[in-house]
Order: sequence, then structure tokens, then C-alpha cells
Amino acid sequence: MENHFRAFSFVDRITAVEPGVRIRGTYAIPSGLESFSNSLVSEAVGQLAAWAAMAFVNFERRPVAGIAESIELLGPVKPGQLLELAVEMESVDHEAANYHGSAHADGVPIVRLGHCVGPMVAVEEFDCREKLHERFTLLCGPGAVPGAFGGVPPLVLEPANGEAGQCARATLRVPASAPFFADHFPRRPVFPGSLLMHASMQLSAALASQLPRPARGGHWALRGVSNMKLRAFIPPGETLALEAKLDSLSDDSATISVETRMGKRMVGGARVLLGTEGRS
Repeated sequence: MENHFRAFSFVDRITAVEPGVRIRGTYAIPSGLESFSNSLVSEAVGQLAAWAAMAFVNFERRPVAGIAESIELLGPVKPGQLLELAVEMESVDHEAANYHGSAHADGVPIVRLGHCVGPMVAVEEFDCREKLHERFTLLCGPGAVPGAFGGVPPLVLEPANGEAGQCARATLRVPASAPFFADHFPRRPVFPGSLLMHASMQLSAALASQLPRPARGGHWALRGVSNMKLRAFIPPGETLALEAKLDSLSDDSATISVETRMGKRMVGGARVLLGTEGRS
């Protein structure tokens, strides 16, 4: 496919690797983008982990998004910055890849992922084993030419009935076609979990805007995501129903639970953590 390794690939170089043990790499965020979300930074860390896992099993299987115990949102990034990616593999076998990792930009921590589990699936169902091996060799050598990513088409949350300050609901229509499907994945297109994570944070931010101001002033800000689970593959053209509910609220923190359903089936869930920013 024309957009394979271009439309949704966020590792330009692998600078050090011990397959199944640890891996380091970089990604140059294209300067022409309007923005680059922390969800995509998390995707970059996960993709780096996938390279270490695939190399360990000779590209016979690959991990897909499953569970992330914690995703700390530590700072913003902007187009033109270089992401420095690092992953430590906790374990890898033909059933699952377990890892934790982080991303920095200009020496500043951006995201930190803790105890992530990616179920391993047969590579040939999703991608070409030979092309993946060739790409890995390129990344470990001179690296890929940066700047291929052109952004993600707008994914609009359509508000639905909710309860102000308690519950927010929205509909997300997954595109029937989009450039990122050429990367995710060529033989079996799947809506990326990182884009669902971004939608969950957007809905949580909308609910947060309805909460009372923090007791010490300032405003609510997204601090992280915990217990994120993806329970099923989401194919192109599906309609998703998202619901965010306020779990807890204190003077300087709040927790929001987000669930995603495809029809009657729950396909994703997460807890979004809020903190305060700009206190007087």
C-alpha cells in the first residue's frame, strides 16, 4: 500500500535493541503538522515495543493494543520536536508482550507508560512478514526518511444527552476509509486504540469543563489514564458510543470513567485522571 509505514508509523530510527529485552529509538515529529497529541506519543512508545517483540519471535507474531495499567501525561509536545523513545520489555512470548516505556523531547519527559500488555497475534493476518523485517532492518540502520506522517483526519465527537457535571455522552463515527488504515493494518484495517484513547480524553475534558473550579483556583487538566483496556478490534465504518462518568471529585483531583460500546458490546474502557493547573 502507498501509505504503508507512512500514514501511522511513529518510529524513524532504532538506536539500540536487545529483542525481547529493551529497545531505544527516535521519531521526528513533522514540522508541518498543526499539532501532535500525547495519544500519538503513547502510540510511538507502543510501536517501538512492538518492534522489539516482533524481532524476538522472528516476525511470526506481533502485539496489538490490549491493556495499559497507567499512562502518565507529563508534558506537551509540538511539531518539529524529536521524540526519544525507550522501552523495557517485562516479558515476551507467543501469547503476549508485557512492557513499560517512556518518551522525552528535548530532555523533558512527555509520557510514561506502566505495565502494558499487548496480546500477540499472527503477523500474516495483519501485515506482510517480509516487509516488516525489511523495515526493521532499515530502522536499525540508516533509519527511515522523516516527515512522512501527514496527520490524522478530524474525528468528530457528536454530543449526545448527558447530565451536566456528572455524565457526558458522544458518538464517534469511525471512517470507512482513512490513510492510517494502510499502516494499521494493511491486511486487516483496525481503528487505532490510541485514537480511541484521544477521543476518551476529549470527552473527559468536556465533562471536566462542567465541574466546579478547583478549590485553590486554576482549572482542571488531564494528568493521565489508568486501567485502559481494549476488548475487541474496531473495523472501519463502525459507530461507537462513548460515555464518561464522574467517579470521584476532591479539592485538587478528579477521576472520570469512560466506556466505549460498539452496538451493545463494550469494546473499551479507561479511567481518566484530572489534576489542577494554574493555581493562584
